[in-house]
Amino acid sequence: MNKPEESKTPPTLASVAQAYAASSGITRNERGHIDLMKAVGGTRGLAESLLPGFVFLAVFVIVRSLPVALVGAVAVAAVFTIWRLVQRQSVVQAFSGLVGVGICAWFSDTTGRALDYYVPGFWINVVSIVVVLGSILARWPVAGVVFGFIRGENVEWRSHPLRLRAYLIGSWIILALFALRLAVQLPLYFADNVVALGITRLLMGVPLYALALWLAWVISRPAAVAPVPAAGAADAVAPAAADSADTGVPGAGPSATGPSSGTATP
Repeated sequence: MNKPEESKTPPTLASVAQAYAASSGITRNERGHIDLMKAVGGTRGLAESLLPGFVFLAVFVIVRSLPVALVGAVAVAAVFTIWRLVQRQSVVQAFSGLVGVGICAWFSDTTGRALDYYVPGFWINVVSIVVVLGSILARWPVAGVVFGFIRGENVEWRSHPLRLRAYLIGSWIILALFALRLAVQLPLYFADNVVALGITRLLMGVPLYALALWLAWVISRPAAVAPVPAAGAADAVAPAAADSADTGVPGAGPSATGPSSGTATP
């Protein structure tokens, strides 16, 4: 006898947003601040993001040989991949960095120009701008999708105009990061300045991404709700202390972005 098929509930926007937030790698640390090191993959994530590009640029400048520079970059990425495989991490996580460096190396090797090692990064920034801008226009700002679940707001922030506005501003900050990269780096590419382009790509990569995340987090933080003081009490520092747990700035005042949705954690 055939068992009746279970009806599958189609995914909702809220469930899709929750899945995206869970896979973003962005969390809070034990002090309630955004964990920037975890967001960028920790010390290993920093190394995996920066070292292949650094090796490529350094070897090319010193040896002036594109094949040697490309082999050096791919070799560094391969070492990190093997390291992850030895530690039995997921195959996708292990090979993602190697695939990215491999694509950059393929672009450069195909054209024979060191500058074209950086072309895939331009396209990544363009796609990122489209995605973030689309989330803003759809009133599902990416900052709210990620930070809302971290703060315990889920998607309830969308029904509170001040919280929605705060996450829209945070998302514009993230979009500005990708736009700034293109504005600075594309002129260097068209000027054939591979050294300056390589340096700015390193500086405007993970470090600038972490700064943009932190700014978006602070700008979009919920306002602290001031407790009702006891009669005759002079405990006026409580609101500021509550809000500083989210900003990391001792004594910071309540946010100008408006009141919390009620489910948010400061």
